[in-house]
Amino acid sequence: MKPMEETHAALICQWAYEPPYHIYNFPAWEDMKKDEIEFGDPVLRKEQYWVAVNEADELIGYAQLFPMGGVTRLGLGLRPDLCGRGKGSLLAQSAASLALSLKPGNEIDLEVLTWNQRAIRAYEKAGFVITDTYFRLLLQGDTGECHCMVFTPDYRCYPQTK
Repeated sequence: MKPMEETHAALICQWAYEPPYHIYNFPAWEDMKKDEIEFGDPVLRKEQYWVAVNEADELIGYAQLFPMGGVTRLGLGLRPDLCGRGKGSLLAQSAASLALSLKPGNEIDLEVLTWNQRAIRAYEKAGFVITDTYFRLLLQGDTGECHCMVFTPDYRCYPQTK
């Protein structure tokens, strides 16, 4: 993984997920920059956002490493055409490894909507386990039921979702 650049951010804003995953679509890049939303804020982008690229240096995904007092919370996004192809677990493992290398003493976790079984399976395969379930406010102003999943490097002792 490498630091997110503005060109990566602009490409991510062009990604279009099919329903029901369309809730993960970002606003237009110009709006993100103007309003300094998430990686539209150059300081936040530099401090928290990373990208994954393939051998041809094509963008395949991104990770946000959000610091929370002893915890690094991951936010992950995989390019839409790669979703459902077994790539999500590799992105999650790469992001967790990066987070551990940057803050070795931190717990690594993420939140995932409970209906997103595709992502949950990918995260479990990467070594994350569900530790809590709760409702929280989503970006669109709705409330959603989420799992908190914690990265457990020795995950082989936990049952995996089929």
